Order: sequence, then C-alpha cells, then structure tokens
Amino acid sequence: MRTIKTAVGSAIAIMLAQFFNLASPTAAGIITLLSVTNTKRSSFETGLFRIASLALACTISFLCFTLIGYNAIAFGFYLLFFIPLAVKGKMSDGIPVSSVLVTHFLIAKEMTIGLLLNAFLLLFIGVGIAWLANLFMPDVTKELKESQSIIDDKIRQLLVGMSFYLSDKDTVVDCDNLLDKLKVALKQSETKARLHDENQLFSEDSYYLDYFTMRRLQVNILSKMNQVIKEIEVEDSRVVVTGVEQLLLKTASYFSEENDAKDLSKELTAVLVAYREADLPRTRDEFEHRAKLYQLLNEFERFLELKTTFSEKHPPRRL
Repeated sequence: MRTIKTAVGSAIAIMLAQFFNLASPTAAGIITLLSVTNTKRSSFETGLFRIASLALACTISFLCFTLIGYNAIAFGFYLLFFIPLAVKGKMSDGIPVSSVLVTHFLIAKEMTIGLLLNAFLLLFIGVGIAWLANLFMPDVTKELKESQSIIDDKIRQLLVGMSFYLSDKDTVVDCDNLLDKLKVALKQSETKARLHDENQLFSEDSYYLDYFTMRRLQVNILSKMNQVIKEIEVEDSRVVVTGVEQLLLKTASYFSEENDAKDLSKELTAVLVAYREADLPRTRDEFEHRAKLYQLLNEFERFLELKTTFSEKHPPRRL
C-alpha cells in the first residue's frame, strides 16, 4: 500500500510542478518519495519539520553565499552551520531535502525571490501530496478488537491452568507454552496499536495501545506467578491454597475488557485475611512454602491493580 501511494504521489507531484512551470520539477517527486511515512502523524510532523528546515537553510545559505560567494567553499560552510542547528531543532529529516534545494541557488549563482519561491513551492507540493497520500490508511480497529479477544482468551486459559495446577500437581497444563504465545501476540498487537494511535492526526486515541501495554505487564506478572506456583507445596497450606485456587478460577470467569477488577480485589483481600489467620508454620519447609504463597498473593494483587488503573483512565466505552 505504501509503495503504491509513494509511486502515484511522486508522479503527481512532478506533474503538478511541471504544470506550474517550476524549475527542477523532479525535486517535488523526490520530496514526496521521502515524505510518505507509515502513519499520518509522522508524515504530518515530517512535512512541518521540512518546511521549517528549508526556512533555516535559506537563511544560512543566504549569509554564506553573500559573504563567501556562490562556490563549494560557501556550501561547505553552509553545511557546517546548518547541520548542527537542524539537529538541535529536531529537523534532521529536513537536512537532505533542504540542502538539495539550496544547491539550486548555488547552480544559479543567485538567490532571487523567484528562486526562493520556486524552492518553497517544490517543497509544498512534495509535502502536500505526501500528506494527502497518507490520509488513506487502512482501519485496523477490527483487527485490534480481534487481538484483544484472542489475548484475553489465552489469559483466561492461563489462569485456569494455574488454578488446576494448585488443585492437582499431576495435572498437565502447558502454562509455559501459553505464556510464550501470549508474549508474541502482545508484541505484535502493541505494534499495531501504536500505528493506530499515530494515525489519529488531530486526536489522541491511546486506548488500544494502553490496553495491550496493560495486558503485557499483567502477563509478565503471570509469568512470575507461574514460577512461584511450581515451588509451592499444596498440602502445607491447603486452606489458603484453596482460596487462591478459587480466586484464580473466578478471575478467569469474570476476566474481560470491561471488568475493572475492583470486586476481585475484595476477594483477594478475603484470601489475605485467611492467610493471616491460618495456623503458623510448624517446619522450615512449611514456612518457605507459606512465604512463596504470600509472594504469589502479592503478585496477583499487582495483577489486579494494573486493570483497575487502566479502567480508571479508560472507562468502558467499546461495548
């Protein structure tokens, strides 16, 4: 899609420059080629920086050519001053384009109003066509929603698997494989969500990006919980373990985009109370297993807090 937009846009830019009888019309096509980016926002920002960059380039080149003459040495001094200033002003993308347009003054050995106007018109046409081309971006909302559904379903499976492992350590649950698949899916989804966010030109829509970031952080916690669960001896803390097991199952049942996890946090508090009221450990092994269980509960508390924080920032709106 980007290749087609770049090819068509560059051709149109050259034809427009020719229509207005501008000198070096092919420069407009090259500018379009360099200005079509992956997102609307980046294309818009790149274009603005290139316009500002050309204004700075014309000012510096005018001083250099006036003081030294229209020669290679003057162009060298122009670059010596222009490049660091452009970099400092975050206009690095505009350095090549602006410098090519400045060479038109060097070749003509003058900087007239007409040549300045020609340079800016070439830039406006090239950048303008790139902006128009980037207005046509595929809507990935449906894909993002599908990714949400797939990822949430895998997290439910993971929670159920961890619960089953607590209830019966002989149960074969491939939680490690589920975690690996989740991490890959989340990485891909975050990339798509970031592009979606940057394609909102005049508005902020970080919902999906924040959502997948939140889920990624939750999966990182679940990964730690998965390791801890393997080290817990169930029979040493049966009463508390049963509460954790039921909490994981309930979380899986109510796990959704809309659930703010506040009710689940209350359930967790009840399990923590049971933990504190349980009989004291009688052996060193039992003490260590109880400590692991407490670590598991703390991690799960962080897991729920992430969703509550997200829900406060983004109240349910995509039902």
